[in-house]
Amino acid sequence: MLEEFATQAFWIGLAKIIGVNIILSGDNAVVIALAARSLPAKQQKQAVIWGSLAAIVMRVVLTLFAVALLQVPWLKLIGSLLLFWIGIKLLIPEEGDEEIAASDQLLSAIKTILIADLVMSLDNVIAVAAAAGGSVVLLILGLAISIPLVIFGATLLLKLMERFPVIITIGAGLIGWVAGEMLVADAALEGWFTSLGVQYEQGHPKVGGFSLEILAGIVGIVIVVALGTLLAKRKSAAVEGAAPNRTES
Repeated sequence: MLEEFATQAFWIGLAKIIGVNIILSGDNAVVIALAARSLPAKQQKQAVIWGSLAAIVMRVVLTLFAVALLQVPWLKLIGSLLLFWIGIKLLIPEEGDEEIAASDQLLSAIKTILIADLVMSLDNVIAVAAAAGGSVVLLILGLAISIPLVIFGATLLLKLMERFPVIITIGAGLIGWVAGEMLVADAALEGWFTSLGVQYEQGHPKVGGFSLEILAGIVGIVIVVALGTLLAKRKSAAVEGAAPNRTES
């Protein structure tokens, strides 16, 4: 094991792992920040820390089983539907009911983070596994180094969201993009897409030479932002309508 640390291949692989995780951790940081934004300051820190640690641990586990997982038909499709729900849910304002226990809110945020991390990591772990070159030690060490990257990213986004609320919509749109891409990337749909004239180049579906994944990502953004905004307006209207009744009673 110690000999592995002395090889040039180990350090090159480690650099690749860190680089890949800097890029891939962006999605997780967005989800963690969005889920924790409504919590009190103290609980925000707890949600960021626990959510970040869960994201890393989950990615390690998933990467170890990456090839087998992503070959399971319908897994990406089911995951994409979960992501659509999470993206829409994050745009809907939470009720500020003081009767709701703080611990319940924290657990709810962590649960949202866990589900989103599980789904979003499925599409990313293949790249991490490839960068590790089959070395479990290299994989775990590289991902452990990425923990502060995820925590810093989520903390920074939380501060920015307080000043620029539009970032919440952008973050939800990003989740919709990932969901759309994942939906059309499921191997179970390849036969159906092919019958409709979709061509596959290196495993990626294309229509008229244009990436179907990009098109689906754009549609995913529209679905999440439009539906989330609509439901948020309806909920706000319902809360405002209920306010006079509470005052009268």
